[in-house]
Amino acid sequence: MTNVFFHVANTALLFLLLQIMTTALWPSALVAALFALHPLHVESVAWVAERKDVLSTFFGLLAILAYVRYAERPDVRRYLPVLLLFALSLLAKPMLVTLPFLLLLLDYWPLARIESVLAAKSTTYPPPYPRRPFVTLLLEKIPLITLSGASSVTTIFAQSRGGSVFPFDHYSLGPRVCNAVISYLGYLGKTIWPTGLAPFYPLSLQDLSWWKTMTAVLVVTAISLAAFKAARSYPYLAVGWLWYLGALVPVIGLVQVGAQSMADRYTYIPIVGIFVTATWGLVEVSHRWPWARMFVAGSACLVLGMLAILTRIQLGYWHDTVALFQHTAKVTKDNWLAHNNLGVALKAAGEDADAQLHFEEAVRIKPNYARARANLGDILRRKGKLEEALAIFDGGGQKDTYFPEFHNNRAITLSSMGRYQEAIKEYHQAMRLDPSNPVIYFNLANALSKAGNGEEAVREYRTALRLKPDYVQARNNLGALLGAQGKADEAIAEYRELLRIQPDSAEAHYNLGIELNGQGKSDEAVDHFRQALKIRPGYTEARVWLERVLAKMSRSPGP
Repeated sequence: MTNVFFHVANTALLFLLLQIMTTALWPSALVAALFALHPLHVESVAWVAERKDVLSTFFGLLAILAYVRYAERPDVRRYLPVLLLFALSLLAKPMLVTLPFLLLLLDYWPLARIESVLAAKSTTYPPPYPRRPFVTLLLEKIPLITLSGASSVTTIFAQSRGGSVFPFDHYSLGPRVCNAVISYLGYLGKTIWPTGLAPFYPLSLQDLSWWKTMTAVLVVTAISLAAFKAARSYPYLAVGWLWYLGALVPVIGLVQVGAQSMADRYTYIPIVGIFVTATWGLVEVSHRWPWARMFVAGSACLVLGMLAILTRIQLGYWHDTVALFQHTAKVTKDNWLAHNNLGVALKAAGEDADAQLHFEEAVRIKPNYARARANLGDILRRKGKLEEALAIFDGGGQKDTYFPEFHNNRAITLSSMGRYQEAIKEYHQAMRLDPSNPVIYFNLANALSKAGNGEEAVREYRTALRLKPDYVQARNNLGALLGAQGKADEAIAEYRELLRIQPDSAEAHYNLGIELNGQGKSDEAVDHFRQALKIRPGYTEARVWLERVLAKMSRSPGP
């Protein structure tokens, strides 16, 4: 709902901005309506993690609005809000690093601030914005360009450290350029015909054929030349097209972040340029041929209605994870991520057989996909097929994978096979990759305990509890290990803390009863055995201990 609020706010800001700059009410309203209803924007709004997208756009549009106010009467006090709002936009998401370039486009049209014989005509007469030489307008963007540069460097550094940026030895410059050009045409196609939309389009070198690349180059070049040629008479054509091209530059794939070829969320701001070009083109048609106005208005309403229907359909796929990735696997080809994520969702729902099929398909498509191998291996292990599981872990040629869950699941399999020392090494590798994950320390402690390294196991259990104080299994296992080491008081303290966190833990009552009985506190032990049976009536071990302690108490002499 918060994302919807920001999307509505962005729609209103876009309308307000265009109306102020162009004084054209209905064209501005049509662009805003297209922005509000287009199915390509479903991902940015329906996916809660893309809050950063709608939030970045919110501050970005406010920055442009502040810039328009500055353009009316340039001074430092009016420039500072532009800087601040642009900085907030970049902090939310660095999508709008090209904003200085976009503002130069607006200086050309509709603001008409450029003092040149080639300058575009203003949309209002006389133009309310003072004209300046192009160099002056460029120089006033330097603080904004500085912010863009700092944000770009920081983002690339952070993404590289996280392993998201693919190095050039993984994807060379050639394929990146090919994918970029094809993506420009692909985004344009999905803007015009928004079907087959998905949250992930896998990047495949096999799809970067020469004929696709050449077709994309020819189409993009032809549109660009036509827009430039008509720029003097129809400036909105060049501005809208260059807005589309320029706003997509940060995410077009020259710096490859992630394994997708393109993403619907990347179009949130760029396709505004396409909407402006199409809308003002329709206005030109209606002005030139008045008899076509009803046709233009009717066509616009029809398009908006169709977009609303398609958006409603697309929203249905975002209802739950299974629906989303079933649709994704259906409308894309060889989508290893979709099959893996669908398998994860099915596994969480207890449908292991179906989940296994999707994990197997993900591994078939991408043999070195560590996440799918980790998930498939874990399912096989839980079925007792330990050798098959280990073969899956070791079959991807990625022994040094950076995915901690891979090492954790492989270690669990090794531990289940009794190969504790090998398992311990794998857990240490998982810990290095994810040092704040309490589950890894818990599993390591279990392996250490089984390997006879009790003191080390106690240390790792305590680390897991420091990271997650309410980790019930870790506290229970720690109590059992301390009890086995003869540290009854420490064990009792752990069980009491466990019962404070989870009072209905039958196992904790049972274990505490055993320790208390060992210290001669039979009455208190009986209470805990009875409590364990109250929580779990079929708890056979607790019943046996209760009867044993009661029998012992009945044979004891009275006071």
